[in-house]
Amino acid sequence: MREKDLWYKSGVWYALDVETFQDSDGDGIGDFQGLISRLDYLATLGITCIWLLPFYPSPGRDNGYDVMDYYNVDKRLGTLGDFTAFVREAKERGMRVVVDLVVNHTSEQHPWFQEARRDKTSKYYNYYIWRKEKPEESHAEPMFGGEEDDIWSYDEVAEEYYLHRFYSHQPDLKIVNPEVHKEIFNIMGFWLALGVAGFRVDAAHILVQTDSEEDTEHFYELLDDMRAFINTHSENAVLLAEATGPPEMIGDFFQDDHRMHMAFNFLMNQHLFHAMALQEAAPLRKGFELLPPKPETCTWLNFLRHHDELTLVDLEKNEIQEVFNAFAPEKDMQIFGHGIRRRLASMLENDRQRIELCYSLLFSLPGTPLIQYGAEIGMGDDLSLPGRTSVRTAMQWSSTSVNGGFSTAPPEKHVRPVISEGTYGYRQVSVMKQQRDTFSLLNWMERIIRIRRQCHEIGKGEWRTIDTGNKAVFAHSCTLPSVSTLVAFHNLGKEAVSLDLPGIFSKASDTVELLSDQAYSYPGLNDNVLELGTYGYRWFRLIPGIQEAEEQ
Repeated sequence: MREKDLWYKSGVWYALDVETFQDSDGDGIGDFQGLISRLDYLATLGITCIWLLPFYPSPGRDNGYDVMDYYNVDKRLGTLGDFTAFVREAKERGMRVVVDLVVNHTSEQHPWFQEARRDKTSKYYNYYIWRKEKPEESHAEPMFGGEEDDIWSYDEVAEEYYLHRFYSHQPDLKIVNPEVHKEIFNIMGFWLALGVAGFRVDAAHILVQTDSEEDTEHFYELLDDMRAFINTHSENAVLLAEATGPPEMIGDFFQDDHRMHMAFNFLMNQHLFHAMALQEAAPLRKGFELLPPKPETCTWLNFLRHHDELTLVDLEKNEIQEVFNAFAPEKDMQIFGHGIRRRLASMLENDRQRIELCYSLLFSLPGTPLIQYGAEIGMGDDLSLPGRTSVRTAMQWSSTSVNGGFSTAPPEKHVRPVISEGTYGYRQVSVMKQQRDTFSLLNWMERIIRIRRQCHEIGKGEWRTIDTGNKAVFAHSCTLPSVSTLVAFHNLGKEAVSLDLPGIFSKASDTVELLSDQAYSYPGLNDNVLELGTYGYRWFRLIPGIQEAEEQ
């Protein structure tokens, strides 16, 4: 892919679930026509790519990740015609669409599994992993500890055990089967033909694992083949890996630029929250150092929160507890033993300064930023809902309209509740209310998105951390050689600080302050001291002198 086609290395991504975004027909369920009606909002916010959660026909036992038809739209959400209209309308507003590719498993109600369990001579029998006897030992654990006790379940019809590393109603596909590969390529080709710009590969780290000690290298062949397929069938579509694990494993998803174009930056995400919990920069610097090398054409997708839990699985046990103590001190705020089921605003107790600090960090990190629907207005969570659904409540559009403007249906018919009471209720937190407030979080988010989209240094530059001499301050730079360098400072502590101006500033012929949390004295005019307030942040663009540019 040519440099000019690396669109995924710049811009801002937005994650949303169609069923909780906007209902157009009053049945209590969001749909594609409702989403189309809100595209102007997303475009003016500055979004360049929309990631859709699963919208396929599904029994709905796992938020749509239990797919029973890969080639259609859940009829509650609309039709294939509605989907293609949505993609076209998004494109006309300068936004691409990325969809979920959920091929670790299917729903038990998928026709493939239904035929497989009835007929062992069917080709679909070999789409799944069966055992006549339950294995005595397994080297894999259930993905959702506490909700599933085992990864093998007995099927009464087949009279055999089948593998499921997620829920028992989601039988695993046999990824090493070439026929399964063909099915996956057919699915990809179908949605590429309808205009999607790529796929988020769900639980990619599980896709390349097995329940035994056998060598897993051949499991990666699927990723190689997926990249080859997408290169052949699209000029600029991308593959995004949702993968957690040790750095060397994550690096395998980028190997030699023939697998994934992007990967979720779980390592940085977890260390960022540890740094925020301690109010110290060291964990964040550690997160930088842990990131595996990647080809120039690949990048990270950085995020704070999305529709799943905030996983802390890659931190040490004591570090997880430190994050829990700061952001999820009560048991019902935690999930799976190493996760948090809260949105950012409620984790930070609606502290505007800290919310801004977190998003300033997110938007300044090397890679591409992703925000969760409703995060731009500071939506909260509903801990009375089970599991992950606590952070998947309906979008809050209006403080005066019924049900926050999400739907005209009675609340009991809503696919997911609208938060109606308290600090985060729609009467207090909504798009319409914040659009009328010049100093709202929404208007601040629009501004930082606008600034971020002008900072190509962040998405495409060479980055490094900068030692500030203060344990609470994290600083880093992103450089486009011979062009410019962006330098960002973030004070993770609640005490204002003064720093010696780093030497990198002395080499610049021009210095421009792009963003800050308040008005500060300009560095260089105050004895080369840089000031940061409580949870303060500052971004600078440095233009190199002629000699410096020639040396670069």
